[in-house]
Amino acid sequence: MKSTTRGTIAAVITGVAAAVGAVTPAAAVDTVPVPVPLEGVENSLGMQLPKLGAELPLLTPGAPEGPQYVEGRLIPERVLPQVPIGGALPGAGLRTPLPHLLGDDFDHVGVEAPASDLRTLAPGLTVDAPLTAPNPGNYGLPDAKLPQVGLLAPVLQTVPGADLVTGPGL
Repeated sequence: MKSTTRGTIAAVITGVAAAVGAVTPAAAVDTVPVPVPLEGVENSLGMQLPKLGAELPLLTPGAPEGPQYVEGRLIPERVLPQVPIGGALPGAGLRTPLPHLLGDDFDHVGVEAPASDLRTLAPGLTVDAPLTAPNPGNYGLPDAKLPQVGLLAPVLQTVPGADLVTGPGL
């Protein structure tokens, strides 16, 4: 194999690898952790304070489905399409010290409510004109009919959860 052929093959393989790497999405972050800094207050008071943190969601809009043309209608269905929005419910975490109320092995209590996936669809609208399609029996003119308007209900799907823990160590 000639060196120019090998060079061309290497360039093609490199280009394909770069294209595949560019198409592969980077790891998306669904939430942003937000710690609440209480160390300064803890040091100034000389006592243990609760540890508190939160997770704020990043909402990502999706691509809506386009209008759907239906035979016999002048206006397509879903004139105002439903827009999907993905994200997460906010999460929170709290760990607080206990004065050994439950024994020596239990010196803290914690509540962890992790961010949970959230799937939504915005409301949509569908309408139909007060005219039918052209009627060949009426010389190609449309017939009159009652107009139709429909509201596509919004959708909200999620499964939240939380954990209550006690144990040694904060």
